Amino acid sequence: MGFWWGRSTVLAFLLLLWPLPSLCCPAACRCSMGNVDCSEHGLREVPPSLATNTSTLWLGYNFITVLGPRSFPPLPGLRVLSLPHNHLGLIHSQALVGLGALQELDLSDNYLTVLSPETFLPLTSLTKLNLGGNRLRQLEPGVLRALPQLLALFLQDNPWGCSCSILPLWRWLSHNRDKVREKSLLLCRVPEQLNKYPIMAFGNESFRQCQETSLSAQHYITFMIIGPFSFMASIFFCTFTGSIVVVYHNLRKEPHISRR
Repeated sequence: MGFWWGRSTVLAFLLLLWPLPSLCCPAACRCSMGNVDCSEHGLREVPPSLATNTSTLWLGYNFITVLGPRSFPPLPGLRVLSLPHNHLGLIHSQALVGLGALQELDLSDNYLTVLSPETFLPLTSLTKLNLGGNRLRQLEPGVLRALPQLLALFLQDNPWGCSCSILPLWRWLSHNRDKVREKSLLLCRVPEQLNKYPIMAFGNESFRQCQETSLSAQHYITFMIIGPFSFMASIFFCTFTGSIVVVYHNLRKEPHISRR
């Protein structure tokens, strides 16, 4: 009896030590100690069944095109999220909700053209952001202001438009040179005469014509509305005035006709 009891105890102990398969590891991924590698598996969306203790998530070299609202389950311990070389063209403003502990985010080599500041508001712990190799022509400064802990920013290999619209970004870059990586690859694409010109080489005099007092988009919209309205009002006024004149002349002719 004692022999069988001892044998059962040893077997139970061995079963406790044997690594059980993770019920929260997606079939297309490899999981180990909080690290989840889903790279190069032809994925078109973020796997939904991720363990809450996931600390590192690799999703590079897939076919993810959109990060919709709450694309990720709550991952309070996620520190690194890597999404390079996908077909990512759109990130919803609520896509990264629940990733407040994230420290590194790699979105390089995708098709991003615009980013919303609201998208990055949940990432209050982010220290490293890679946006290199996308299709960004400009970047709202609010995107960077939403990241108070940012220490390393990659913006290289984007088709930057070096007009007055890039002034806010240039100001941020100028005041945070120590945070910008790959500065030599941060180049203008348009206009043509500035093609491949380093953005960091600009000075204050380069933006002399871009004054704060210049007309804003709201002014242009107002002018666009007032212009056609004024034109239609002038036509109505001329037509109304002409009609009054014609009626007046007709009324003056009627007494002469009646006398005859």
